[in-house]
Amino acid sequence: MQNFNPNPCIETHVVENLEEKIRLQEYGVNIFQSIQSKSALKKILKRELITLDGEIAKTSNWIENGQVLKLYAEEIEQEKKVFRLQLDVLYEDDFLAVIHKPSGYPTNGNYFKTIENALPYNLKQSSEKDKLPFPQPVHRLDNPTSGILLISKTLSAKSLLSVLFENREIQKKYSAIVEGSLVTEQGEINTDINGKRSLTRFNVKRVLQKEDKHFSLVDLWPDTGRTHQLRIHLSSKGNPIVGDAIYGVKSKKNSLLLHASSLEFLHPKTHKRLFIETELPHKFVKFMDGLM
Repeated sequence: MQNFNPNPCIETHVVENLEEKIRLQEYGVNIFQSIQSKSALKKILKRELITLDGEIAKTSNWIENGQVLKLYAEEIEQEKKVFRLQLDVLYEDDFLAVIHKPSGYPTNGNYFKTIENALPYNLKQSSEKDKLPFPQPVHRLDNPTSGILLISKTLSAKSLLSVLFENREIQKKYSAIVEGSLVTEQGEINTDINGKRSLTRFNVKRVLQKEDKHFSLVDLWPDTGRTHQLRIHLSSKGNPIVGDAIYGVKSKKNSLLLHASSLEFLHPKTHKRLFIETELPHKFVKFMDGLM
């Protein structure tokens, strides 16, 4: 037996009713409540959190009747440095949370001042058996983008929310102020990004004018999740987001006017529909007031 010093066991599964042997990489999806996709299974196996008959399991293991698979909690990092940034918590329970991300901070990464490092300062620790060592964002918002960010607090919530994102069962709406007037009040932008299908739906909420220059306040619904998708799509139509230094015109006066304004999804544990919405940030209001 390999040297294995486990954390608390979250779930146990006894293999039965198999007609023939099967690889763990195929068998292991959905046998644990906390693992609902192949990608999640691979990540868990890579972190050596599953054992097969007491030994660390591998994707290549053959599974037979009578074997015992166990899933263990992640190791708690005692030395993690917490970033003491006060965040607005829009929703929280034992499984997940929704917070308002301020602009100017990365969601995560190899930095200290990240939203992820600020989560332990703002959220309560889960009492669930499969709680994560620290809360983790399920998706990302660009550094200059503000708005709603979904957080997982348990291993099962993390896996289930990832599946909802993969199946496009989480509806995200963004608000942006763009340069110029769009050709139509509502429609779709389906320009491929890096050779991959990409789709954004839009609706013009308001057209603003200052002297001979026009701007538009738009609602955006990304159907796909490519990097910088909204910024690239709007720029491709000749309507870059105000303050976009990469795909538009760099401005010392205005920061990026892109905001994740609402989120709607079915709670993976309580099965209640959650709808979280925020008001437009002050910088949006200030910009629009300056045009009137």
